[in-house]
Amino acid sequence: MHSPWRIRVDTGGTFTDAWAIGPDGVERRAKILSDGTLRCRLLAREGEWWTTDSALVAMDDTFAGWSAGGAEVFASREGARLLKLTGNTANLVVGGILELSCGDEAPVAVARILTGTPAARTLPPVDFRVATTRGTNALLERKGAPVFFVVSSGFADLLEIRDQRRELLLSLDQPHRPGLASLVCSCGGMLDSAGKEIEPLETSTLLEVARQGRQNSGVRTAAVALMHSWVNPEHERRVGEILREAGFENVCLSSEVAPMIRLLPRAETAVADAYLAPIMEHFIRRISGAMEEGEPWLMTSAGGLVPASRFRSKDSLLSGPAGGLVGAAELARAAGFPKVLTFDMGGTSTDVSRIDGPFTWRQEQEIGPARVFAPALRIETVAAGGGSICQWRNGRLEVGPESAGADPGPACYGRGGPLTLTDVNLLLGLMDPDKAGIPLARVAAERRLEELLKELWDAGETEATATSLLAGLRDIAVETMAEAIRGVSVREGNDPGDFALLAFGGAGPQHACAVAEKLGVRSVLVPADAGLLSAWGLERARRQEQRGRQMLLPFGAVEKDLPAIWTALAADAAASLHEPDFRWLADLRLAGQDTYLTVEVMDHDDVAPLLSRFAEEYQKLYGYPLPAGKTVELVALRVVAEEKIAACEPEDFGSSGQAGPLLLQDRFSTCFIPEGWTLRRGSRGTLLLEQASKTAGVGSGVPAAVRAGLFRSRFEGIVTAMGEMLRRTALSTNVKERLDFSCALLDAEGYLVASAPHVPVHLGALGVCVREVLKVIDPGPGDVVISNHPAFGGSHLPDVTLIAPVFDGAGKRIAFVANRAHHAEIGGKAPGSMPADARVLAEEGVVIAPRLLVRAGMPLLGEIEELLRDGPWPSRRIGDNLADLEAQLASTRHGVVAIERLAAEHGGAMVRNELRGILARSSALMNVRLRGLALDKTVTSSFDDGTPLVIRLVAEGGRLHLDFAGTGPVHPRNLNATPAIVRSAVLFVLRLWLGEDVPLNEGLLEEVEISIPTGLLSPDFGVDPSRAPAVVGGNVETSQRITDLLLEALDLAANGPGTMNNFLFGDQGFGYYETIAGGSGAGPRHSGTSGRHVHMTNTAITDPEVMEYRFPVRLHRYEVRRTSGGEGCHRGGDGVVREVEFLKPLVVSFLTERRVLGPRGMHGGSDGLPGRQTRIHPDGSQEELPGAITYAAQAGERVLIETPGGGGWGTPQ
Repeated sequence: MHSPWRIRVDTGGTFTDAWAIGPDGVERRAKILSDGTLRCRLLAREGEWWTTDSALVAMDDTFAGWSAGGAEVFASREGARLLKLTGNTANLVVGGILELSCGDEAPVAVARILTGTPAARTLPPVDFRVATTRGTNALLERKGAPVFFVVSSGFADLLEIRDQRRELLLSLDQPHRPGLASLVCSCGGMLDSAGKEIEPLETSTLLEVARQGRQNSGVRTAAVALMHSWVNPEHERRVGEILREAGFENVCLSSEVAPMIRLLPRAETAVADAYLAPIMEHFIRRISGAMEEGEPWLMTSAGGLVPASRFRSKDSLLSGPAGGLVGAAELARAAGFPKVLTFDMGGTSTDVSRIDGPFTWRQEQEIGPARVFAPALRIETVAAGGGSICQWRNGRLEVGPESAGADPGPACYGRGGPLTLTDVNLLLGLMDPDKAGIPLARVAAERRLEELLKELWDAGETEATATSLLAGLRDIAVETMAEAIRGVSVREGNDPGDFALLAFGGAGPQHACAVAEKLGVRSVLVPADAGLLSAWGLERARRQEQRGRQMLLPFGAVEKDLPAIWTALAADAAASLHEPDFRWLADLRLAGQDTYLTVEVMDHDDVAPLLSRFAEEYQKLYGYPLPAGKTVELVALRVVAEEKIAACEPEDFGSSGQAGPLLLQDRFSTCFIPEGWTLRRGSRGTLLLEQASKTAGVGSGVPAAVRAGLFRSRFEGIVTAMGEMLRRTALSTNVKERLDFSCALLDAEGYLVASAPHVPVHLGALGVCVREVLKVIDPGPGDVVISNHPAFGGSHLPDVTLIAPVFDGAGKRIAFVANRAHHAEIGGKAPGSMPADARVLAEEGVVIAPRLLVRAGMPLLGEIEELLRDGPWPSRRIGDNLADLEAQLASTRHGVVAIERLAAEHGGAMVRNELRGILARSSALMNVRLRGLALDKTVTSSFDDGTPLVIRLVAEGGRLHLDFAGTGPVHPRNLNATPAIVRSAVLFVLRLWLGEDVPLNEGLLEEVEISIPTGLLSPDFGVDPSRAPAVVGGNVETSQRITDLLLEALDLAANGPGTMNNFLFGDQGFGYYETIAGGSGAGPRHSGTSGRHVHMTNTAITDPEVMEYRFPVRLHRYEVRRTSGGEGCHRGGDGVVREVEFLKPLVVSFLTERRVLGPRGMHGGSDGLPGRQTRIHPDGSQEELPGAITYAAQAGERVLIETPGGGGWGTPQ
């Protein structure tokens, strides 16, 4: 009996790659389009025989029976190069495009080509393995099946509000991203956070509602997500039974697909799985139908194979990249490189990862409109590929993120496309057009290059030449890809120089050496099947099952039970596998943290090493030891079971090699080896590229426009990495979950240059903060300054700022890095450190005037601990403060090291100049825009207590003057702001008004004068905090009102909520703080957005289940406040409703505005509804609360919070 065919297929978004071994042992390869078609150009005709340009290898008559543009293939020779066509050939012309199709899914079509099986015949016996992005594409393009979604009562708008953050930080017009569910039904019944039933499931009306939804809409798929079903799934199971009784064919329960705490991602996982299930089932059914026997095996995002009968849609979303990573790991081990960085570059995107041992997984990922709980290999994607568009924008060259796609494609495709990276490589001679597989039009690419060069010359970049421009564009693209690889190496505590780079994909080997040089990597591996590695990786993938159990318990309390739990999980995982290997994994974290670290033990009966390994991983990742005395929490136990597979034979590379430059190209991939690199060929066909000599960094001969693009990418990558480090390492919910922090890079004088998209009210103030601090402290190398004092550019006391200078090798200061994080507790009269009734600064918490937190590399945390402990209103959570300060230090340390490396690579002078260059270019852009503005306008508003806010804007001669004269005096309570906060609001609004893709930086304010009289917006703080004015509301409330007035004055948008809707509760043991979204104001070309944060904040809200699990409260409602937005030609967004019950006596504070008058509409649009909060006593009586109040709540009472809607724009039509 012959061995079956082994066919491995990766179906991507555009192309399907296939690798196979036949019964004869011969390897075969093929690539077709992912719609299952093969396209080729007709070159000649002789009678019924047509000649094409297809280079596909296939047996004779493989294409018999395929349709061919209205005709049919009767016979084929030389693959698809010679076709005998019958039927209607009238529309076929020499020079035209012919599309061949057999009507099958792409995996079946390519299997027919590989096996020589004509259309409509069953495939021969085959071991069929498939990876696919079919589900991913359906999710991104929103082409799944309609879903009927059942959720707990009070949370019907969960998928609309999500975590309340707006998607685009610097845009008033937010994209409308509705949830995946077509119909939503809320269901009564309640469990507490331990899974105990509080209210029975309400089933009396559910069956009828479900039947009506099924019959009236034709929806056949349902998803269910009920509060706390991860710990007690009984309510969900009963709802599932009712839905099946109502006629739903596919019902997805969140407790089955994602039994993990956090309602929102668990609900999105269930809905996504239900949304994709019919699509994936149809896809799999059509593949199975072409097989003689058996079923296909599908690749999961986790890098393992599961049979089609047990495949879940949610597990498919990264299956193609996972196949590539599995293949890369196998090749790297065989080549003797256990540590590699993988680099998979295609037409539209690049996937990168790190391999330095057994695979690790992330349990959650965000794909398009959904955050999905599903194990996936750690792969990062960046929007940079061969189709990335090259353009001149805002004074600099850019490559991507926009892509030309497959249609029109790059300019050289000859279909009118733009200049892309593919064109750049063609014109640089880094690809062979004769081996490209499709005809390339070099002239079209040259024409687009000339157009771009003229744009540069017209903008004054006269030193640019065609050659320097091409080299610069390629360098910018390479820098973008290198930054992505830094994200999986440097940011996680690994030096890229300790790794080799393994490059694959159609374009990865073409750029690999250049990327390696950026990273300090000296060795590059290129697989023989580089263009098909994701398909070949399926050959090396193992049959795999993963099982896990969420624990959320102190490690010490369950340590003795771990072997038994692991054993039970392993038995379940191994049930369908033959003698598998096991991996024993534990997810651990400090109690109170959100992010965990995964630790592995070799023997599940020996759990003693877990804590020591956790401490090692903690030190490696965070840069400081595990804090003493902290409880370690066991988040989850997991088991991975995999069938054994023989290792690849070791690969020998010999000793002789070839020196670059060399260009190697086949049908599937291009490899370029530049001068300074050598090539050695391995016994398996792998190429080993080694750097023989270093190339110089960015020199003065590089055009300024190129340098601008390169350095902006590096600068933004550094501050993004700082933010990720801070988020990952912080302890508090405020930083981890709500993301209430910001990171920035400033020039040597302390002017903001670059920032990550964090919290706007922080970002614009950091420059003022650094400059004010420099007046009293001149930090040296290894120093870090700490401050939260509003007189020194601070905002309010919970916002603690760290500032670190950066010096070059000559000891000259070249930059500052800074971060600001909101500490949920810093002392003061009320838990949460935002007392609504505070009248002096000291009542709001511990005041930290500028001082050193680190002196010459030595931390002084003990001094800060003493400060936090002493004084009239000490912090209630000093341990949390110190842990978050450690995280802030880790973030600044990362920024300092990254800038030092940049200076070592390119010189301190160049780094200083490029920082100044961003400021100068931004100033020039603003100057041009201001020259077109003639304005003298005064806008006024008032706070709920009548305190006036006045702004006069005068624009003339390319300058703008903002005068706040007429604004109220020092506020008797806490609405006082600072010049730093005012500057933040002005910078944010002017960046919105400019509307260009430039960093949020202080160059935009160079042509702006801001006059602030002493009073509400510039109080005198003196030296005694007990006499200084309170400011906690100035940061969160006054900043929002200033922003609204500026947007109104510039005619950009109607008023938003004008408040951050600050809500706090706690006792002497803890403090909780959240800001709650409202509705945004409409504008001349957009409606407002509902349930989103606006303007100066963009913090996430704590997940409902996490909130109830961690704090003594119960969340009864979190929904959109319908019709609260103002009417208009463009309607204002709606606010939200949030109802919270307190389960024990707590101190509660509100700090809110717009509770008297609603947000103003403009140009005939009506006002939004004002907000309100209502206290509901245990006996049911109600009491409306003022906007700012601190009170003692009893156990069993509730508060109902209704946030303002945004103003409307224009007269309703």
